[in-house]
Amino acid sequence: MHIILHDLQNHLRFAPLTLTRPVGNLRTGMFTNDERWRFYCPDAIISYHTEDYLAEKFPVEMSSDNFWVNAAVIPTESLVKKIRGLKFNESLFVNDSFVAYRGADFKPDENKVEASESLILLENRWDLFQKNHEILVADFQAYTKGKTSEPLSSTNTLIGDEKNLFIEQGAHVECAILNVTEGPIYIGKDAEIMEGSAVRGGLAMAENSVLKLLTKVYGATSLGPHSKVGGEVNNVIFQGYSNKGHDGFLGNSLIGEWCNLGADTNCSNLKNNYGKVRTYDYEKQEEIETNLQFMGVVMGDFSKTSINTMLNTATVIGVSATIFCAGFPPKYVPNFSWGGQSNSPTFDFDKALEAANNMMVRRGVRLTNSEEKMLRYLFQTK
Repeated sequence: MHIILHDLQNHLRFAPLTLTRPVGNLRTGMFTNDERWRFYCPDAIISYHTEDYLAEKFPVEMSSDNFWVNAAVIPTESLVKKIRGLKFNESLFVNDSFVAYRGADFKPDENKVEASESLILLENRWDLFQKNHEILVADFQAYTKGKTSEPLSSTNTLIGDEKNLFIEQGAHVECAILNVTEGPIYIGKDAEIMEGSAVRGGLAMAENSVLKLLTKVYGATSLGPHSKVGGEVNNVIFQGYSNKGHDGFLGNSLIGEWCNLGADTNCSNLKNNYGKVRTYDYEKQEEIETNLQFMGVVMGDFSKTSINTMLNTATVIGVSATIFCAGFPPKYVPNFSWGGQSNSPTFDFDKALEAANNMMVRRGVRLTNSEEKMLRYLFQTK
């Protein structure tokens, strides 16, 4: 079975996160969406139809019989069953939204089948944190069904039903307060919650992620693998391999891979007048009005802030930007900005590669040729 997660020309709608990955590789809930498809369809070959410059790292694998799937749709057991039941050259729609097409080539308007189904569809980048609680709960119920959690150490305090807590083998949790009355808590393999931390679920911690000493977490939050988080976080998604290791507040935010937030980096997630927020839109290349009152920062891969950085409500930071300016940086910081101000110079590309690789080596990996080509494309087209 070949499942091809199709961006459907929504590449810029989820930028800057999708400047370095296809839509199908975005994290929300307990998984990235391609991981979620692998969970529900372990027999399938999962690949991507995305932008040309991303295709070397995220290639497409086609056969004579493919399932072309809307990459922004969150799969569930019942939805996957309907997709598997498609006949050749049939398209599945739910509430007039395209879900999947089965065929050799992509022809989504042929032989439409409308299904009655509860559908979780990501339509804007802020849906990742807005819908994170709903998705995390569904993931937790599906993944932990029939599995047995590791026991919780007696040094901890658990508030709520233990069935809403799942601890994988090798995880370490000591002297923490875990409240699962509002949402489940999942602690992945070899993950750690250090002493004094207080967590109000939902929370999903992927493999080898860490909550540092005295961390406060509330609102649905997802930590990708090898992410380290401290201070205060509320409804935040870390794609993976990123650090917020010190005090400072981060709320209603999206952090890419290989990012580092310096000590006491703080982000506003609410305007002083309590009004609806405006934020930068990569499709229109200008600020747009949203219907949200709470929105923090979205940060592209390989970007960093210095100590004591202050970020305005709904700040958008591109790929490989380094912020160390006094005061608030602009609400939109482009790729490869060196300083973060509107008149800041461009980060030298070779030095940007060196910085990226230095961070990756600390986690036992190196920048690949396909990643270097991807970053070079973004640098040349910024």
